[in-house]
Amino acid sequence: MIRIISALLIGVAALVPVTAGATSPIRLADDAPDSHMVVPGDTLWGISGKFLKEPWRWPEVWRLNREQIRNPHLIYPGQVIVLDRSGPTLKLGKRVGGLPDRPLYEKRFPQVYSEPDKAAIQSIPLRVIAPFLSEPLVVTDKDDSSAGILVATQEGRVFTSAGDTIFATRITPETRTWNLYRKARPLKEPVTGEILGYEAVHLGVAEVNADPEADKLAAAESKPGTVVPTSLMVLSAKQEIGKGDRLLPAGRPELPSYVPHAPEKDLSGRVVSIYNGVSETGRYHVVSISLGKQDGMEVGHVLALHRNRGEAVYREDNVGTPQRFRLPEQRYGLVFVFRVFDRLSYALVMDNLGAVAVADSVRKP
Repeated sequence: MIRIISALLIGVAALVPVTAGATSPIRLADDAPDSHMVVPGDTLWGISGKFLKEPWRWPEVWRLNREQIRNPHLIYPGQVIVLDRSGPTLKLGKRVGGLPDRPLYEKRFPQVYSEPDKAAIQSIPLRVIAPFLSEPLVVTDKDDSSAGILVATQEGRVFTSAGDTIFATRITPETRTWNLYRKARPLKEPVTGEILGYEAVHLGVAEVNADPEADKLAAAESKPGTVVPTSLMVLSAKQEIGKGDRLLPAGRPELPSYVPHAPEKDLSGRVVSIYNGVSETGRYHVVSISLGKQDGMEVGHVLALHRNRGEAVYREDNVGTPQRFRLPEQRYGLVFVFRVFDRLSYALVMDNLGAVAVADSVRKP
């Protein structure tokens, strides 16, 4: 588990070909510095924002290829990022001399560093999304109909918590660890009202601790037609767990390469919900959008947020027939897709000017 978490925190500074997702020439920020000293808490996205007007395009200015994704370069606090304006390109550098206000740097290409105890900076702030990587965020009616069901609790308690025993049906013996969830509100497309999935409330994790001999004895002593449930121990509980709650197999957190890139084709969807049920949100908060695997979405896609300004009605001099005007949308931010389901995706708000609201549009930037 420690290795998994470490891999999550390291993220990946892995890159894609220079042309992938490129829609226009790379533009430098108006006040782009010649260099930047990496400090703890930096992210590749944040550093690139100092140099580029579109920070999500940092993979293009590092000039690495897909083969190097397998052996990504790591950037550590104390190192220097140097801007070559002729490309533009970003490179690692090392100070070799010069005056305090006019330092000189030796340019170096990104490389693998053998410093396992030193925390590399992250592509994006992974601490924000780590809890969302293994929990069942979205379930369908099909998932729900095949999920395990909690039918009894230890000593008949109404609710149970970590360390207690629970009993569930439809548990496959070869799967040891299970996520407990409660299906909450439906996630609907904001305009059509179509249900795209159901947001699951993650309750905790349980592990099978059944005794095969005891199960056989219970089955032998049961009346015909009686089902003997599987016993599990609750390993962790985020909320109260009770009868009727569901269980799905718990998988390991996905460890994808968080490489920001634009979709290859034009995509258009909407913000469906804001995690935790608030009406508006901002930077480093999680939203769901109405685009999924069926639409060609993949982890790492960057989408632009557009404000839906609605319509206005105007009647000149208060006479004649009123005219209805559809107001143009306003681009005001970016989201980074980190988990994809069939018809929905979860994304992290990376940049925004103004609050992000349900029904705002998301499109290829």
